[in-house]
Amino acid sequence: MLGSVFADAALAGVLGLLIGSFLNVVIHRLPRMMERQWAAECAQYAQDAGLPAPGGTAAAPEVPFNLLTPRSRCPSCGHEIRWYENIPVLSYLALRGRCAACGTRISLRYPLVELATAALFYACAMRWGWSFTTLAWCGFCAALVVLALIDWDTTLLPDDITLPLLWAGLLAAALRWTSVQPVDAVIGAAAGYVSLWLVYWGFKLATGKEGMGYGDFKLFAALGAWFGWQALVPIILMASVIGAIVGIAMKLASSLREGKYVPFGPFLVGAGLAAMLWGPARIMQAIFSTLGL
Repeated sequence: MLGSVFADAALAGVLGLLIGSFLNVVIHRLPRMMERQWAAECAQYAQDAGLPAPGGTAAAPEVPFNLLTPRSRCPSCGHEIRWYENIPVLSYLALRGRCAACGTRISLRYPLVELATAALFYACAMRWGWSFTTLAWCGFCAALVVLALIDWDTTLLPDDITLPLLWAGLLAAALRWTSVQPVDAVIGAAAGYVSLWLVYWGFKLATGKEGMGYGDFKLFAALGAWFGWQALVPIILMASVIGAIVGIAMKLASSLREGKYVPFGPFLVGAGLAAMLWGPARIMQAIFSTLGL
């Protein structure tokens, strides 16, 4: 019986490797797809208003660009990635982390995303076995991995991911795929959004600056839907403490990016994954222990 559990979890881990490879595509392409959409909307607005096209030139016909088209290529030399160069982790090791055509170094992030997704899928299968609950939490993990890295790169938390994640949490609660009561999920979603909305406006009125984006509200609302309103305080405390520590460390190391900001989304993601793996109660214990309380 135990061997069967490990075998099922290992199979889920392999699936996680494959999904992780696709998540790398989403992380790279989704922000660029959004930028293209915004540019097209601006050009269309200018055309409708009889204004010159942005940049003073007519927009060139767009080459199809989405999560499936065109095929992945080396950003340095344009070499089209062949199927055997795209096997999760193994291809990276075989190529020694370099493009097969030009030898440009491939970011270590790609295999790390694949391994992280595999580890999360493995953990879900070990805990819940083959079930709709495992399927739901694997989807949750995949969405959070993408959100964390897109936000870190661009300070964007795309509605295309945060809003489906929110609705998926409510649906999972309604279908009893999670242990959260549906009413707690609804209250959690509402309280998660409103709480950060109030913090945003309080900070803006006090300082005249924006301390976070609306994507953070939606992500916190989604976490409220997945864990219930009772988990919101542990999650926000953990995200805030870790975010403050990382921000101070980056400031001391003079590694803050232009504008002196650190995106908050990755820390909400980390707290959300911790809540899934260990539970909100253990998060509170860890925070109190860290603070010496």
